[in-house]
Amino acid sequence: MNRRILTLMVALVPIVTFGVLLAVVTVPFVSLGPGPTFNTLGEVDGKQVVQIEGTQTYPTSGHLNMTTVSQRDDLTLGQALTLWLSGQEQLVPRDLVYPPGKSREQIDKENSADFAQSEDSAEYAALGYLKYPSAVTVAKVNDPGPSVGKLKSGDAIDAVDGTPVANIEEFTTMLRNTTPGQVVTIDYRRKNEPAGVAQITLGENEDRDHGFMGVAVLDAPWAPFVVDFHLANIGGPSAGLMFSLAVVDKLTTGDLVGSTFVAGTGTISLDGKVGPIGGITHKMSAAHEAGATVFLVPAKNCFEASADNPPGLRLVKVETLGQAVDALHAMTAGAPTPSC
Repeated sequence: MNRRILTLMVALVPIVTFGVLLAVVTVPFVSLGPGPTFNTLGEVDGKQVVQIEGTQTYPTSGHLNMTTVSQRDDLTLGQALTLWLSGQEQLVPRDLVYPPGKSREQIDKENSADFAQSEDSAEYAALGYLKYPSAVTVAKVNDPGPSVGKLKSGDAIDAVDGTPVANIEEFTTMLRNTTPGQVVTIDYRRKNEPAGVAQITLGENEDRDHGFMGVAVLDAPWAPFVVDFHLANIGGPSAGLMFSLAVVDKLTTGDLVGSTFVAGTGTISLDGKVGPIGGITHKMSAAHEAGATVFLVPAKNCFEASADNPPGLRLVKVETLGQAVDALHAMTAGAPTPSC
């Protein structure tokens, strides 16, 4: 073997070694970037993203897009470098996304639960904005439990043993006067069905001496129709604001956005407060790439959003659902809107 070939082979060793490292070695980072957006006024896989049954709805137009952040895990060194150099992705330590002691499956399950909670909160916030009266509402029926097959999530409890209950305090006061094994009569209303009466034999619970009904309840606006959300494989609570706006738009005359492409993000509380979210700049980039010209920004995200705003994207600051609706009406009328 002549010296030239030997020299070439020696020079190739570190290059090949580095190439193997790029392709094989994984790094403890997760990349975050712009994710897909979904029009909450439209359809996905043939189903309305926000579907309302049992009452009159009104035509809508334009876009009210919820936005997401994409995540990539198990990155090789080469993939991490490529994503970082692209300028579109952010690398964060994996422990910030998947805390030690929790599996990816656990985190995904928690994110799915947060998303489901955001759907419920979006419905309640919209109904509250539209002035539907509050009721003692069943949020969850424990299975197994005394109320399985008797009550359903979404039922409104009107009376216990003939005594009306207007709020949780009155409901829990009635239950504190019961004993395990006692049969109670519950008058309830159910969405898209006639009102009913349930006979429930109370169970035992080690946390209390009185009877256990096996339901979680809350004081929430209640309507006799069903609101369903059809988006799968989405996690986290940040779609709440856009879901609420879609419900309001479908239940009221006129269009909230007209032909304008509006996108946004933000958590929503039962009483309509809009909360901050993570990954705001990635969501703004996703909205801009999808064609949005207006982006609804939670007030507490305004500083971050205004520091890295894509050109041509109008930022509208919102603190409550009511403010968001008012801002959209002002926008379509050509009036000023709160901005970041």
